[in-house]
Amino acid sequence: MLGPCPKVFRFSEIWCREPSRNNPPPFFRSGRLRQFGLLGNPRTQLRLSLATGVLCLCGCFHKPAPPRLTEVTVGAPIRQDVPVYSQWIGTTVGFIDAEIHSKVTGYLLAQDYREGSLVSVGDLLFEVDPRPFQAVVDQANAQLNVANAGLTQAKADVDAAKAEIDRAQAAQLKTELDVKRYAPLVKDGTVSQQEFDDATQANLANLATVASAKGKYDRSVAAVTAAEAQIGVARSSLQAAELNLGFTKVKSPVNGIAGIHSANIGDLVGTDQRTLLTTVSQIDPILVQFPISEQEYLKLRNFFLADGGALQSSLELILSDGTLYPIKGKIDIVGRGVESSTGTMRIRAMFSNPGNVLRPGEYSRIRAATSVRKDALLVPQRAVQELQGEYELALVGPDNKVTFRTVKAGDRVGSYWVIEQGLNPTDQVVVEGLQDIKTGQTVEPKPAKMPPLNAKPAGSLGRAS
Repeated sequence: MLGPCPKVFRFSEIWCREPSRNNPPPFFRSGRLRQFGLLGNPRTQLRLSLATGVLCLCGCFHKPAPPRLTEVTVGAPIRQDVPVYSQWIGTTVGFIDAEIHSKVTGYLLAQDYREGSLVSVGDLLFEVDPRPFQAVVDQANAQLNVANAGLTQAKADVDAAKAEIDRAQAAQLKTELDVKRYAPLVKDGTVSQQEFDDATQANLANLATVASAKGKYDRSVAAVTAAEAQIGVARSSLQAAELNLGFTKVKSPVNGIAGIHSANIGDLVGTDQRTLLTTVSQIDPILVQFPISEQEYLKLRNFFLADGGALQSSLELILSDGTLYPIKGKIDIVGRGVESSTGTMRIRAMFSNPGNVLRPGEYSRIRAATSVRKDALLVPQRAVQELQGEYELALVGPDNKVTFRTVKAGDRVGSYWVIEQGLNPTDQVVVEGLQDIKTGQTVEPKPAKMPPLNAKPAGSLGRAS
């Protein structure tokens, strides 16, 4: 194929015209030809003109170089089982967050702990003025002593009543014997009727005395019971007074971190407003609460409701600075129900916290492998193009021509994207050079260096929406 040859056209205009002695070509007008004696020879001029013309015509028939093909890097999708990760935003909370209040009303006298320090069960935190409560204890002690004295007196009365019964019964027994002895003697006149009647009356009187003594004894026993009841009341009052006196020393109910005080020395505490003194948080282990949507719960219910599953015990915690907490956690509680106001369910995870590194209220992210996708096809994320909500891949066929195919993208796993539909394991996917190609274009494919399959980057987990 002949191409444009401006040089040849120029030569045909200047060099290839018939030479003449009066108007030789410029080449022959040069001083060099005159030097060698060639300018005046017409035959020599013709030969040079023909040779130059042949050289120019050879240049006109030179074939131009073919255009350079666009280079792209291609690679087959990776096919393997991959864990599918999900992540949620959560907040750390103490395993136990104990709000410390004064159980008695009084004036705060002292603070006996260092704020932010570790405290143990029973450690003294605050002291309330104990003097009013000590007075109540003393009064309750006195009442108990009075009740004890009353019981002692009641028991003595019981003993006296019992002795009186014994005397009355002895006297009644003698008069009863007299009546029995006088009865046959009255008939033969040995004992007068008057003596017999006197013995009978005396016996009846002694019977009444015995009954009276028994009644007094019963009353004495009842007095003992009442005295014992009074002692019980006095003891209860004393116990309540001693308990309130003990409450003037506010102690930690749990092991944990004691917070900054909320009440100052001299404040009236323990009123109806229940003045908060401080908070003690048990943070080893520590809890992380996070909400999930109703739709996500339905999708992952097998994961959340699994009983002691391995995936449930492999939760990862990403802190607010992006670092990964070195200890794995587990699902602790799945919420009772979906909150109608937010449409979410609250999930609670538990992490061991040696050294109390994590503190309540920290922002964090929970990450977990919620499922395993079998024989998944993965391509690098940079090979996927999103166009108006659809996802496309550029493929290179056996003839090195480019075609674009719409695919269905699923979960993102590390720097890869799972392709659920529209991709075959043998397809050659364009990884680099997407911006320089179009449909039907012939390209020069080069093997791509695929990125490592890192299934757990901190910020690239999710699913194509």
